[in-house]
Amino acid sequence: MTSIKLKFRAHTDNTKEGALYFQIIHERVAKQVKTDYRIYECEWDKQKGDIVKEVPFSTARNEALKVIRDKVLWEQRKLEQIAKSFEDADKPYTADDIIKRYKTVASDKTTVFEYIRRQSERMKELGRVRTGETYLQTLRSFMRFRNHVDLYFDMLDADIVGQYESYMRANCLSRNTTSFYMRILRGIYNRAVEEGLTQQIDLFKRVYTGVDKTAKRAITLKEIRRIKELDLTNSPDLDYARDIFLFSFYLRGMSFIDLAYLRKRDLANGYITYIRKKTGQQLTIRWERSMQEIIDKYPENPTQYLLPIITRHDGTERQQYLNKILFVNRKLKQIAQLAKITTPLTMYVSRHSWASIAKSRNVPLSVISEGMGHDNEETTRIYLASIQTNQIDEANSRILKDLH
Repeated sequence: MTSIKLKFRAHTDNTKEGALYFQIIHERVAKQVKTDYRIYECEWDKQKGDIVKEVPFSTARNEALKVIRDKVLWEQRKLEQIAKSFEDADKPYTADDIIKRYKTVASDKTTVFEYIRRQSERMKELGRVRTGETYLQTLRSFMRFRNHVDLYFDMLDADIVGQYESYMRANCLSRNTTSFYMRILRGIYNRAVEEGLTQQIDLFKRVYTGVDKTAKRAITLKEIRRIKELDLTNSPDLDYARDIFLFSFYLRGMSFIDLAYLRKRDLANGYITYIRKKTGQQLTIRWERSMQEIIDKYPENPTQYLLPIITRHDGTERQQYLNKILFVNRKLKQIAQLAKITTPLTMYVSRHSWASIAKSRNVPLSVISEGMGHDNEETTRIYLASIQTNQIDEANSRILKDLH
């Protein structure tokens, strides 16, 4: 059998930190493994042979000791796992063999923060820019929770994940928002498991990873008509935001990112044909007079894009899109006040409203699903095989005619 214990060597000057190390005893041969962690003599419990739980009157130091305890515990577990693997192999080994393998494992170890950053870059290289951004968003949140103290995947457990959820709720994040971060973290963790960085354990069984029903985000056709009829002649910024909102609605609730990247060549022979950024699905929409009226209001975009959202080809296209959606959503709040609409108005409302209004006009659910480019439900996919594009266009035409 092999004994692995945490030990402390005090500094000769008791005002300075001493060193923590592991003592490995195998077949009466004792060896030592240094650690990078140092504590003061008063922070070592001689009787228990462990770091004290806390020291008086120092919250910051107690947080630092907790981090040291977590990391030391992880390293001790690693040493014990290595020793057990040698035992299971049923071959002779020495304490030096344990140390050699431990140093190899430690040098190859990838931290959680580093891994998430790497996956974010990987997503961006694959063209999945939004996914890469959400990875970084999750990383920043998790780093704040950890006080920027990194850790290894093997140190993650259900308690840490549960504490992270509690931390987010204490910071007034909704259940849907905490679930959003948890689902991303779970996906990253599962990929780390696939790559052999850690073993699969159910870290997320006690946290919420579902999606709650959100408050109503659709408005009525009557309310959209009120928006359309507002006199914004002296407010060009509000007029622009309204046009983008209405153009999205006219195009069956097209998402803002798809609006921004619509190309001039996507409009041909009386139809708009584009690929949804989110799903990769190709959609075709019949061009209507109301759409052309908005295009005619603005000078031709000097870029390849149809709408005046991305207006420069200088490497800042993504940032232009992000700036414009913030701008438009901000102006839509003012438009909602002018139109006496109580629902918080955003670009997403145009998409939700088109579906809601189509449903109220008895448009079949299957037609609505295809019209919006939904492809994540098996039932929808079954329906798609028998739906004709002109049914969707006729449904859209009826909705747009009701606006006049």
